[in-house]
Amino acid sequence: MIAIIDYGMGNIHSVKKALEAKGAKVVVTSNIHEIKRADKLVLPGVGAFGDAMAELQKRSLVVAIAEHIHDKKVFLGICLGMHLLFESSAESLGVAGMGFLKGKVEKFKSIDHLKIPHMGWNQIKIRKTSCPLFKELKEASEVYFCHSYFPKPQDLEIVAASTEYGEDFASIVWKENIFATQFHPEKSQAAGLKILENFVNL
Repeated sequence: MIAIIDYGMGNIHSVKKALEAKGAKVVVTSNIHEIKRADKLVLPGVGAFGDAMAELQKRSLVVAIAEHIHDKKVFLGICLGMHLLFESSAESLGVAGMGFLKGKVEKFKSIDHLKIPHMGWNQIKIRKTSCPLFKELKEASEVYFCHSYFPKPQDLEIVAASTEYGEDFASIVWKENIFATQFHPEKSQAAGLKILENFVNL
């Protein structure tokens, strides 16, 4: 069973629908006991880093997520849910992230020809072909982004795929049982659904 964590800041319905389309049994919940029973967790997110951390802490969800990850169960963060895995974010100075991954979240630099937020379709460049999310995924697949901030992992070995937008940034990270995407796989049509299918089948 896959639990999608509901902390009031996610595009949860579309994520649930996409996972169910790939055969998953899905529950949307903020209930600690349901989260503990789940085989896999998904942390989606749209909004501000500081507000999201406040909601997770208020609902005692950080501890539940930590237990899940430390038990080596599979975890997927999406967009803001990816940022929250890191130590800090330029979006909310002074607010600590969950810190499961070393590094910080930075904002895109203002460049004349680039619009911020980075919104729309862009290619991912696969860096680690061994990542199980890439099974039967075409190289240079296009996926859907909507973000102004992106993580800069301290350990570049966890960057499974990157994307170019003014600079090369990590669009998928992978460390053991932790997976995270900067883009929205649930909005990324065939490529995104293939990634979610691979996640369901882990």
